[in-house]
Amino acid sequence: MHILVVEDEKGLAEGLRAVLEKNGFTVTTAYDGIAGLDAALSASFDVILLDIMLPKLNGLQVLQNLRRLKIETPVILLTAKSEVEDKINGLDTGANDYLTKPFDTGELLARIRVHTRRHPGAAEADLSFGDLQLNPRRQELCCGAAAIRLGSKEYQLMECLMLNQNQIVPKDLLWEKAWGLADNSEYNNVEVYISFLRKKLTCLHSGVTIQVTRNIGYSLEKERL
Repeated sequence: MHILVVEDEKGLAEGLRAVLEKNGFTVTTAYDGIAGLDAALSASFDVILLDIMLPKLNGLQVLQNLRRLKIETPVILLTAKSEVEDKINGLDTGANDYLTKPFDTGELLARIRVHTRRHPGAAEADLSFGDLQLNPRRQELCCGAAAIRLGSKEYQLMECLMLNQNQIVPKDLLWEKAWGLADNSEYNNVEVYISFLRKKLTCLHSGVTIQVTRNIGYSLEKERL
């Protein structure tokens, strides 16, 4: 899997390269907006990590050019800014996701997995973990012959957990996945809907549980035989 990192802080760019290559990715780096745009136009990438504050062309200008040219590669914006308005501007420009520096590399890897597991136009396949299957067409969670319909938010949370199985999914990522950055919903809604999902897992008599790692996030765990 090939990732383009466009970041003018060379130390950070090389740090990202090292982390990504250690996790099995092929990485190309560019250190300004023009070089980043040229790289994105000259090769095929699975994800682009794009800093906003770049010399020559800023990240939003690079993104605008990519989307204008119908290049739909998932783009995760990287920035030192933390205001919600900046995040909204980036997403409105066509970004798929957003990370504020400094960020945890585990969270970055989780977000990359989310955006590389699904491709626009691809057939939606069932997701599975342990004795569970998640049907995206009917938004059903199944365990053996039993099935239960999930609400929209429940489905989005379970999908995110299944796409990142065997990993702790940060609470921030779950919240943004289900409610979006511009939503004013209470942050604790994640706990409320995780509780709903746990009750449905009990109703299905599944051996899968949703575990919480305090101050970090949630993960799926299979029953130990």
